[in-house]
Amino acid sequence: MTGSDEKSLAIEAIDRLILGARPRYTSEDLIARTDVPEPVAKAMWRAMGFPDSQGAAIFTDTDLAALQTVASLIDEGLLDDSVAVTVARALGQTTARLADWQVEALGRALVDNGEVGLDELADREALAVVLERAQALLPSMQELLVHVWRRHIAAVMERRLAPTEGSPDVQASVIFADLVGFTRLARQLEDTDLARMIDGFEAISFGVSTEFAVPLIKTVGDEVLLTADDPDAAAQAAFALHAHADGHPDLPELRIGIATGPVLRRMGDVFGSTVNLASRLTALARPGTTRVDAATARALSSDSAIAIRQTAPRRLRGIGVVRSFEVDQASAWTRAAGQ
Repeated sequence: MTGSDEKSLAIEAIDRLILGARPRYTSEDLIARTDVPEPVAKAMWRAMGFPDSQGAAIFTDTDLAALQTVASLIDEGLLDDSVAVTVARALGQTTARLADWQVEALGRALVDNGEVGLDELADREALAVVLERAQALLPSMQELLVHVWRRHIAAVMERRLAPTEGSPDVQASVIFADLVGFTRLARQLEDTDLARMIDGFEAISFGVSTEFAVPLIKTVGDEVLLTADDPDAAAQAAFALHAHADGHPDLPELRIGIATGPVLRRMGDVFGSTVNLASRLTALARPGTTRVDAATARALSSDSAIAIRQTAPRRLRGIGVVRSFEVDQASAWTRAAGQ
């Protein structure tokens, strides 16, 4: 049997197990069986992160059922064409990373447990082991995924719909944190050590996000972006990130920037000048410190537990002259001064 034949059999086995059926429809077949306009159906498929099928029969009965569901939602006025594509894009971006993460974790666990060898993952026997484990995990993982998604929907709705005072504009404190010297470390470390460092950074970031109710918007390699409803929560989260990084054996120091002001929320991300300023402040921060803008410093000035030190104004390209401040827990500065 040729390598191409083995690959075809592997793909067929995966389709049967994961998708529940063999592909049998082209995109034209799906469109003919639903009321979704062809441009919308194709835009949704691309938005979910999949390439054009080029006329191949790659779709299953579950794909057809999903598109029929979308058609019903559009017919009932619950979604329009543009919203349907936006929802598809959000699902695609989120679940693509989730799937990659979970499959990688499963493969790593099987290798670490000695069930398959690192150089055997493409072999037929190893594939059988992987598929057997996936078959056992899928129902529970699917149930857990839906449960966690519902919990997060409830949390976001509670947060967004809670009555607020003051300006109707969306105000937030934006927190950027990155690993000091990441580029240099990435060149020096073995892949397994680099993966352990990134995993550790994401783990402490998610833990702090949960502990201080500051949503983790995204992680990009050596950097994380979080938002807080107020500057105090942002500062406390920053102090916690520093403390956890200092105590983690695989992590270098962090530098953190915080800016407070209006933000635009879109598809789970945040945009605007406040986000840009927080990112630039991160680049200005010294290793192991937190740099904040004037708005954040003003809001924190009444908190005696937080020490604030003004730094020299800097001209930032595209922003102008910026006054920024270094903040830390007052007890930490007192200890440092006594040394």
